[in-house]
Amino acid sequence: MAIGNNPGGVNLSKVTLSKATPSINLTKPGEQQGIMRVNLNWSSGPTKGFFRRAKPIDLDLGCLYELSNGGKGVVQALGRNFGSLAAEPYIGLDGDDRSGAAVGGENMSINLARPELFRRILIFAFIYEGVPNWAAADGVVTLYPTAGPQIEVRLDSPVDGARMCAVALLQNQGTGITVHREVQYIHGAQREIDQAYRWGMQWQNARK
Repeated sequence: MAIGNNPGGVNLSKVTLSKATPSINLTKPGEQQGIMRVNLNWSSGPTKGFFRRAKPIDLDLGCLYELSNGGKGVVQALGRNFGSLAAEPYIGLDGDDRSGAAVGGENMSINLARPELFRRILIFAFIYEGVPNWAAADGVVTLYPTAGPQIEVRLDSPVDGARMCAVALLQNQGTGITVHREVQYIHGAQREIDQAYRWGMQWQNARK
C-alpha cells in the first residue's frame, strides 16, 4: 500500500511506515533527486555505574544493493566497505561511529540523481557490540530525500537474541523507487540476510 500527499494537497513533513501502511513512493517515474541521507539513531543505554560491566549497545548501519546493470554488493563498516557516491554503487557510508555516547547515530547517503541505476537496496542494522536487546536500543531509521517527506522506520517488535535487522527495502520496478518497511530480525549475520532475501552474493568472511 503506497501513501503520498494527503487529499488536501499539503505535504506531510514526516511519514512513519508501519504494519498498516508499510510502503511509500520515494521517486516518481523519471524523477531525479539529489543525495538522500539515511540516518540510524538509537540509545546505547547507561554506561556509568559501579556494578555495570556490560558494554553499551552499538549498532551499525549498512545495506545490500543490486544495480540495474546486475552489480551486487554490500556497504558497511565491517571490512571497510564504505562505498562511493560518485561511482558505483552510488551509496556511501560515513565513518563508523564508535563514540560510546548515550545516543548513537550513523549516516549513509544514496545518490538519487539517476534513480534508474538502482534495482533494489536493502537497508539493515546490526548490533556490533553489547547484548542483542533491540528494545533497549530503541532504534529508528529515517530517510531524508531531497523532495517529499522524511520517511521513518522504527525498529520495534524486537526478537530476543537476533543481532541483524532488515529495516527497509527500496525497489525500482519501472514506476519509480518505492520504500517498503521490513523490520525483520534475523539470527546470524549478513550472509543470513542475503539468504532470506535471495540476494545471491558470495560471502568469504566467516563474520559475514
